[in-house]
Order: sequence, then structure tokens, then C-alpha cells
Amino acid sequence: QVRLVESGGGKVQPGGSLRLSCSVPGRVRNLSTMAWYRQAPGKQRELAASMTSAGVTQYQDSVKGRFAISRDNARNTAYLQMRSLTPEDTAVYYCNVKIGTDVFTEYWGQGTQVTVAS
Repeated sequence: QVRLVESGGGKVQPGGSLRLSCSVPGRVRNLSTMAWYRQAPGKQRELAASMTSAGVTQYQDSVKGRFAISRDNARNTAYLQMRSLTPEDTAVYYCNVKIGTDVFTEYWGQGTQVTVAS
């Protein structure tokens, strides 16, 4: 069983910044795409940002230019640097990883709360 360890959530004022991290402990082979999803109250879970093992990134339109995903493949860790946060960014942020080559198994973190409020 693969376990994801998330950290970095919290409360921040509008315009502030936070950095989330997601680690996959242990020896993991074929770690493919690492991503951050978010779910705001009353809304569906949506992709915020993702990065493939080759470094190809994808961002939701509303976070482009403000969020930056990165990863340290040696540490099996992904980061989400969030800047210029607005109340609309308030959500539970979930780490998601896919492991495999031709067939992928997907794993989710437990989620970390991000609250943007004055």
C-alpha cells in the first residue's frame, strides 16, 4: 500500500502565499504523474496542477500564473507553491499520484485544508 504524506496547508490572508508538499515514502518504482486536486465546499473536486515524470505541467486556468508545481524525483516529493491567494482558492487540497508504466494505479492523500480569509 502506498501512503502519501501531505503538509503545508493552513490559513492565510488574501494575497498571501503557501507551499504544499506531498511525499511518497519508501522505495517507489515508476512514479508517474504527481498532481494536486482541490475541492471547495459544495463543489466537485478539480485539478489544480499536475506534473509528469518528464516535467510536463498542466494547470487549471484560474491558477495559471499564481501556482507553480514542482517535484523532486529523488525524494518522490511534489510541491505546490501558491501565490496571490484569493478566497476562491479556499479548499481541501489533495495530492494524487499515479504509479506504473502502461497501466497506472492511482493514490490519494488525506487532504490538507487551505483557507484564504482576512
